[in-house]
Amino acid sequence: MTLLEGAVGVEDLVLLEPLEEESLLKTLQLRYEKKEIYTYIGNVLISVNPYQQLPIYGPEFIAKYRDYTFYELKSHIYALANMAYQSLRDRDRDQCILITGESGAGKTEASKLVMSYVAAVCGKGEQVNSVKEQLLQSNPVLEAFGNAKTIRNNNSSRFGKYMDIEFDFKGSPLGGVITNYLLEKSRVVKQLGGERNFHIFYQLLAGADAHLLKALKLERDTSGYAFLNQKVSRVDGMDDASNFKAVQSAMTVIGFSEEEIQQVLEVTALVLKLGNVELADEFQANGTSASGIRDGRGIQEIGEMIGLNSEELEKALCSRTMKTAKENVVTALNVIQAQYARDALAKNIYSRLFNWIVNRINESIKVGTGEKKKVMGVLDIYGFEILEDNSFEQFVINYCNEKLQQVFIEMTLKEEQEEYEREGIPWTKVDYFDNGIICNLIEHNQQGILAMLDEECLRPGVVSDTTFLAKLNQLFSKHNHYESKVTQNAQHQYDHTMGLSSFRICHYAGKVTYNVNSFIDKNNDLLFWDLSQAMWKARHPLLRSLFPEGDPKQASLKRPPTAGAQFKSSVAILMKNLYSKNPNYIRCIKPNEHQQQGQFSSELVAVQTRYLGLLENVRVRRAGYAYRQRYGPFLERYRLLSRSTWPRWNGGDREGVKKVVEELSLSSEELVFGKTKIFIRSPSTLFHLEEQRRLRLQQLATLIQKTYRGWRCRTHYQLMRKSQIVISAWFRGNAQKKRYGKIKASALLIQAFVRGWKARKDYRKYFRSGAALTLANFIYKSITQKFLLGLKNSLPSTNILDKTWPAAPYRCFHTANQELRQLFYHWKCKKFRDQLSPKQVEILREKLCASELFKGKKASYPQSVPIPFRADYIGLQGNPKLQKLKGGAEGPVLMAETVKKVNRGNGKTSSRILLLTKGHVILIDTKKSQAKTVIGLDSVSGMSVTSFKDGLFSLHMSEISSVGSKGDFLLVSEHVIELLTKMYRAVLDATQKQLPVTVTENFSVRFKESSVAVKVIQGPEGGRNGKLSFKKKGSRGLEVTV
Repeated sequence: MTLLEGAVGVEDLVLLEPLEEESLLKTLQLRYEKKEIYTYIGNVLISVNPYQQLPIYGPEFIAKYRDYTFYELKSHIYALANMAYQSLRDRDRDQCILITGESGAGKTEASKLVMSYVAAVCGKGEQVNSVKEQLLQSNPVLEAFGNAKTIRNNNSSRFGKYMDIEFDFKGSPLGGVITNYLLEKSRVVKQLGGERNFHIFYQLLAGADAHLLKALKLERDTSGYAFLNQKVSRVDGMDDASNFKAVQSAMTVIGFSEEEIQQVLEVTALVLKLGNVELADEFQANGTSASGIRDGRGIQEIGEMIGLNSEELEKALCSRTMKTAKENVVTALNVIQAQYARDALAKNIYSRLFNWIVNRINESIKVGTGEKKKVMGVLDIYGFEILEDNSFEQFVINYCNEKLQQVFIEMTLKEEQEEYEREGIPWTKVDYFDNGIICNLIEHNQQGILAMLDEECLRPGVVSDTTFLAKLNQLFSKHNHYESKVTQNAQHQYDHTMGLSSFRICHYAGKVTYNVNSFIDKNNDLLFWDLSQAMWKARHPLLRSLFPEGDPKQASLKRPPTAGAQFKSSVAILMKNLYSKNPNYIRCIKPNEHQQQGQFSSELVAVQTRYLGLLENVRVRRAGYAYRQRYGPFLERYRLLSRSTWPRWNGGDREGVKKVVEELSLSSEELVFGKTKIFIRSPSTLFHLEEQRRLRLQQLATLIQKTYRGWRCRTHYQLMRKSQIVISAWFRGNAQKKRYGKIKASALLIQAFVRGWKARKDYRKYFRSGAALTLANFIYKSITQKFLLGLKNSLPSTNILDKTWPAAPYRCFHTANQELRQLFYHWKCKKFRDQLSPKQVEILREKLCASELFKGKKASYPQSVPIPFRADYIGLQGNPKLQKLKGGAEGPVLMAETVKKVNRGNGKTSSRILLLTKGHVILIDTKKSQAKTVIGLDSVSGMSVTSFKDGLFSLHMSEISSVGSKGDFLLVSEHVIELLTKMYRAVLDATQKQLPVTVTENFSVRFKESSVAVKVIQGPEGGRNGKLSFKKKGSRGLEVTV
């Protein structure tokens, strides 16, 4: 019943009211404008080409339609394909889908959609997928070789195609058979303005690589080929190069070998090159006109490509051999005849190549004869055609459509009759137009138009299109469906549209006037035997196989069947095939001539609806009962109209339907009850049911709304009542809590007063004597706690140089405050030391030692405090000679510095390098870099230094040492504090003894066996610059001025 819910216009034209062409067109236009391109006539699908991609296809929609029956969803091509496939799979009924319509109506796309749907819903598996892929890949190959751009359609099928897809008992595809009808081979040599030749020629030139083009002796430019329309070489939205790759890939998938593909392309190239063979006038010796090849290069290239002598090919093109019982007569052809022979050869080669490709595809997809199979046929064939100039092609096309219309009417009536019989309903004969008389007019074996055409082609003597028309006029002068100028004149009728060389047939879709010019030639479709023999002689395997009649061993004088006879035979086989299957119809309609989306030409669509017989289809469908439905779905939809069946019905579906109908008081003439379905005669009755259902739905909606509003109000009231109860309970509880709090506070207050009174009473009695001590202790504890907490909040920073400390608020805390200050300072120092590295600790220890030795004693000490001890002042690391002098086992050098050695005899100074190691003091000559003196640390007995800012110091040697025999050393150093500190620590580490360091201005320096008294005095500058001057005072005195 989805057809009646939310439909745009009428979704099934069987229900159309009124049944007129105007209302049918308005319905189709309305649906087309809403992008509803599919419409039903019963189980017939009408498809209007949208000329755009609509979002109604793909896996999502395939999955949607495979789970529903035909009428449960909106009209769609998937619904028809699903119905056909399920009927084939589940009921073992062979199916055929007939797709008809004129060029540009979308027949090819419809057939693709049907095949893609069937491929998607049938079985899975490696073999099944391979078969499906081969069936689907046959489309691009056949489109390339059989489709072309026309004025009406950019991808028009120029042949009819019937494909039988064969399935196994499970519904999985096994293979198929393709039959082609009436390829438009005249397009090979000539196209109308604005049209193209077959796609494959343009795809080959655009998509082939340079190597392939060279092998085929082709150039990429399409303007160099006479058979290709020079004005139209490209089609908008079509990529010839990529399509060529797709065709090659598809042929490989189908099963073509690389050699076969190459041979097909070579034959295709041969057709192109034949068009460039130019013929020129020549004359024989007797003066008779003849013909020859203007430029032999082209014919030579063709000969090289197909393996044929170019002279033999030229002879076949320019002469004709007439065979008789006794002898062969060779006749030269003039230019016109030779051009006809050339074009006929090109058309025949291409037509036979196309047939070979179809047969080759059939070989790949055929099914073994021993397998039991079900068949679904898909017929994609040209629709009824009425052109300004209708010739032999339109005649046979329209004849085929007459036969299809005959099948359609008979099968539709047969299906209706069978359904009536299944349902036990009496069948009454339906009046309809039987087009059998028109089919008989064309195909009668003795007196049909095709029979007359064949007879005229075979008759000896002068034969022409005029004699053929005269015979038709004589034979059908009184036929109701035949007209010509002669028959009109006999009946005293005047029609200026009827030409002298024309006849008219009243087809089911309208009157069509045919021009008999070229009927004889097109029906004969002759190819000279010389050309067939030449092609058979070629060493090209594929080309040779296309012309078996060229074999002299198979040569026959018997005339081949005519094109009309062949087509009639093919149509007869097709009709027999269709009658053996259950038909499904897709009627394709072109909405406008410009291939523009959104445009709907009512005049054009009206012509097509007449061609397709849509109104006739509706009338036949509605001849008995316009609508029928199974009892279950009908009851489910309309049971709400009866009080007996609503809201529940426990009886059978048929009884329930009868109850609904009885209460609605419908006329018995409008209804009949079958075994499984109810039949309704007129659409108005169905629309009445729908209107009653709509009104009833409004009533039920009102009832539901009323019930819902009542339920919502009751629920709201109950929630409000519950809320009010909760609020009241909370308010009362809160009031009680407040009252209880006040009572409790009052009781506590009274208790406090009573306890205070009792405490005061007991205090006065028992504790008055010790009250002062208790209060004093409490006050002392309180102020102590306040002091400590205040000290916690006012501690100074953790910087060890920060020695500030808050003062004690009371004198009683002074001692404790000082102790706490010491503890905090020691803690800061420890924390600082813990953060230091070992190297930093060693530096601080040296500074500490210097402080102990010189603080308050040496004037230059304060300046040395902030300066770090460097130890190396001479760049010892960069002087390998000095490093060798220090000795290998002494360890690192503790101090390296340039000092001045004072001569004790005359007071003069000389520069020396002093190296201090863990065991020695080494004095080195700065000029020669040689050790002058090596002093062991255990030989040093003491050191003397002044209190001024100078760097003078004396090393006192012990007398028992080897160096001590020479006397003490008087030296001057710029880093005397660091040197003496390091020497002090080195002696302490080496001897475990503290070295005496004397700070004095008067000291004695021992010189060999005598001693020299050194006196240091401060000069006028106060010793600020640290410069020294030495002055000898007698033999045993030395005065040093700082």
